[in-house]
Amino acid sequence: MFLQAYEFLLPQPQSLFRLLRLLLQSRRLVHRQIKLRNCSTLSFHTLDLLQHICGMPTHVTSHISNDFHKEYVIGAMRAGKAAISEKPVTLSSADLQDMIDVSRETGKLFTVHQNRRWDVDFLAMKQLAESDEIGEPIRIESRIHGSRGIPSDWRGIKQYGGGMLYDWGIHLIDQALMVLGWDVDTVNCRFDNITNTEVDDGFHLDLYFEDDVTARIEVGTSNFISLPRFYMRAQNGSAIITDWRVPAHVVKCKAWHESDVIPVQTAAGLTKTMAPRDEKSITEKSIPQPAADVHDFYRNVCRAIDGTEPQLVTHGELMRVMRVMEAAFESDRLGGAPVTFEDTL
Repeated sequence: MFLQAYEFLLPQPQSLFRLLRLLLQSRRLVHRQIKLRNCSTLSFHTLDLLQHICGMPTHVTSHISNDFHKEYVIGAMRAGKAAISEKPVTLSSADLQDMIDVSRETGKLFTVHQNRRWDVDFLAMKQLAESDEIGEPIRIESRIHGSRGIPSDWRGIKQYGGGMLYDWGIHLIDQALMVLGWDVDTVNCRFDNITNTEVDDGFHLDLYFEDDVTARIEVGTSNFISLPRFYMRAQNGSAIITDWRVPAHVVKCKAWHESDVIPVQTAAGLTKTMAPRDEKSITEKSIPQPAADVHDFYRNVCRAIDGTEPQLVTHGELMRVMRVMEAAFESDRLGGAPVTFEDTL
C-alpha cells in the first residue's frame, strides 16, 4: 500500500501558505481513501497522520511543496515506512544528507521519483550514446522551451523551492549525467528573470566533464519558437530530436574526406568548408522511440524493498544532481563565473 501526501492548491500562495503550515502542525486529520484494483491509497494533509496509521502502509510518497520534503520523508522513515520523495528531493545537499543518514539509521528505503528517466526522447539519446553507432558523444544539448511563464503558484516563490532549475532543471541534469557520466568538472550557469524576479523562470547551464565532454542544458518559459529538444554531436555523426513527440534523426559519417567537394555560393562568396554532405559520405536514418513504462519506477521500489534488486535512483546520484544545482546557483550568483565541482560519488 502507498501513502501519498498532496500539496494544497492555494490561489494566493504568499498569504495562504501560512495557513498551510498551521494545518500541517494541527492534530486534525484530513484524508480520503481511493480504491485502486486490490490496494488502497490514502491521501493526507497532516504529518500527524503518520503516527495514527503506523501499521497500515508500507510505502509513503511525498507530493508537497519542495521545502516540506525533508520533514515528511524523515517522519515517514522514523515511522517505519519506505519513503519516496518528489523532486527536487530537498533544497540543499545538507538536508539531503540528513535524509540519507536517517535512511541508513532506520534501514528504510529512501529514493526520489525521477520519472523523467522513462521519457522516450531521453532514452533514445541514451541508447544511441551507449551503442557507439556514431562514436563517443562530444556534446549534448538538452532543452525544454515554453512560452507561458512560470506557474503562478508556490513554484514562483523562493522559500518554497520555486524556480525552473528546481522544477525542470533537476530532471534535465539527471538525464545529462545518465548519458555522459557523473564526473562533472566545472559548472557555468545564468538565470532568466523575465516574468518573475523572485526565482528563475529559465536558465542556461553548461556542464564540463573531466573527459572534455560538454553539455548545455536550457529551460525557458518565454520562448515562442522552441529550439530542438535534444541535439548530440559525436565523433562520427550527429543526432537530433526536434520535439519529444518525434523519433531521433541520426546522421552518420562514412567518409570524412572527399576529393570532389562542390563549393556552395553564399552572399559573400564560395565556401567548401561549410558545403553540405550527400549520400556519398553520410547515411541518415530515424530511430523509433523506445518502449518505456514509467511504472517501472514503482516496480523497482517494491523489489528493492523486498531485497530482490537494487533501487534505480540511488543516494549517490541524488547527491550529485543536488550539488550540480548548488554549483549552478553559485555560478549565477557570481555572474556566470565557472564553479569547480570537486565531490565524487
